[in-house]
Amino acid sequence: MNHRPLVLIVLDGFGCRESAEHNAVKKEAHHFHEYLARYPSAKLSASGREVGLPLGLMGNSEVGHTNLGAGRVVYQDITRIDKAIEDGEFATNGAFVELFDRLKREGKALHLIGLVGTGGVHASEAHLAKLLELAKAQGMAPDKVFVHALMDGRDTPPRSGEAFLETLERDIASAGVGRIASVVGRYWAMDRDKRWERTERAFDLLTRGVGERYDSAAAAIRANYANDVGDEFVEPSVIGAPDQGRMADGDGVLCFNFRADRMRQIVSALGLEDFDGFERSVRPRLEIVTMTQYRADFPFAIAFPPQELHGTFGEVISAAGLRQERMAETEKYAHVTFFFSGGQEAELPGESRTLVPSPKVATYDLQPEMSAPELTARIVASLKRGETDVYVINFANADMVGHTGIESAAEAAVRTIDTCLSQIVPLVTSRGGVVAITADHGNAEQMYDPTTHGPHTAHTTNPVPIVFCAEDLIGADIRPMGILADVAPTLLTLGGIEVPSEMTGHLLLG
Repeated sequence: MNHRPLVLIVLDGFGCRESAEHNAVKKEAHHFHEYLARYPSAKLSASGREVGLPLGLMGNSEVGHTNLGAGRVVYQDITRIDKAIEDGEFATNGAFVELFDRLKREGKALHLIGLVGTGGVHASEAHLAKLLELAKAQGMAPDKVFVHALMDGRDTPPRSGEAFLETLERDIASAGVGRIASVVGRYWAMDRDKRWERTERAFDLLTRGVGERYDSAAAAIRANYANDVGDEFVEPSVIGAPDQGRMADGDGVLCFNFRADRMRQIVSALGLEDFDGFERSVRPRLEIVTMTQYRADFPFAIAFPPQELHGTFGEVISAAGLRQERMAETEKYAHVTFFFSGGQEAELPGESRTLVPSPKVATYDLQPEMSAPELTARIVASLKRGETDVYVINFANADMVGHTGIESAAEAAVRTIDTCLSQIVPLVTSRGGVVAITADHGNAEQMYDPTTHGPHTAHTTNPVPIVFCAEDLIGADIRPMGILADVAPTLLTLGGIEVPSEMTGHLLLG
């Protein structure tokens, strides 16, 4: 390799907060803070309008990696859908209208499924409310609309779900159509790591009515709370009569999550002919509409198809004839590949990928190091071979363990990351390379919620760090504040690579 090595490391859920109290990043990232002091460093906004989200909304891994890879502010699906509601285009969306027309004509049921609450990471309660209004306006019978509420507790406080269900009940009453037919935690319905036994329980709830029966959604959530079960882990719960509200032949399913990754498994089980995740005891023939594209090869109608992004970081590297490697463990593999590449699944010319399986544990506080040591060993081995020009790497620990709310585990996770960085950074800088270390959003820097006086399990709106580790950059001027979109053009410039016109991010280094 005769090109200066460029290494972009994304520390997932690794934000900036001044106070060290309940701050795993501040307490445990000792090597990292040495890099901040030695090399040019700054802070980046990773939430709200600066990443294409609504004002004040916390960032997430999908959004963060998309902006990092695009080198421009990418208006996210939630923002596009919000705009469609404002413009009136939502009500005339062809995918919605065609589905409702058929269901109404044939007397079949509409099932609305997705995450409820104000997290804003996977779904929006405003979108669900508008879908209920649209179902009414399109003439759907009130008793033919069912909501299957997936509970959050990761991007929202662990016991905030009862209030969200109350809001949903008011939205249903206001629309004059529908009822809640089932309630289940995202742990079961939104797995993305091929833990099919979880997906199967959600599938059986939706298609067979298998679960605890309650007269109301409120009763279901309270019973779970009484058993010390928070929103994320709410057991599959049938609301009302178990033979009503199940997904049956000819019914329509509208998945209102706008984020793709955690809906792929349950939608595959519900809608794909060729499916081998588990043995389906029933197989209703359903017409499925997804809010956004969940996977490029899914045969389902899409309400808001993906935007095409060109001139991404990966494309520029590929066009320059350089070799790049994307490296992550399972939990964040899609983020350094699909999302970082602007929604493209296929490998680019000169691109290789390294996937290290995430550990099979119930929750990551049980193994806070996750697969970071093995991932680091693979990174170090690749660096020593010297065959790759550019690396895009994700360490998942701070985010995935931060979501558990277990502060001691989050601290152990950050210690692990810090040790991994200490093995990678000197190896690259000693060879004249650049290591850019940043994050996609915050999480582990805020492990206590002063409002609830309990664990903080969600992402934050805090800025994230950026540091450019290279011996020839010591003392270089850097803007104190930027945005995620500024990273790609800056890194390309450091590598002597022309920044494409599509990248509107600004250079961080003077």
